[in-house]
Amino acid sequence: MTAVTAVTAQQAEEWLIEKIAHRLGVPTGEVSREVYFDELDLDSTEALILAGEMENWLGFELSTTTLWYHPTIKDLASYIAEESAQRAAAA
Repeated sequence: MTAVTAVTAQQAEEWLIEKIAHRLGVPTGEVSREVYFDELDLDSTEALILAGEMENWLGFELSTTTLWYHPTIKDLASYIAEESAQRAAAA
């Protein structure tokens, strides 16, 4: 059995910023951790692809309402860190 390592909020933020910057074609420094996802000019297809990549990276599924309840990179990263820590502790 492999050990499950929790993802930190900082790791999640960095991952999200890198992926979003790549999708938008901008430098990572131009992606704010406090801007709302719906202000980032990602269309629904890009958002679904990003969510799928995130789930693959994390190793667990996110609910369809996750982005609704955690609408910024900062909020989502904190949620991911909590969820990841709980899953690592339970493994």
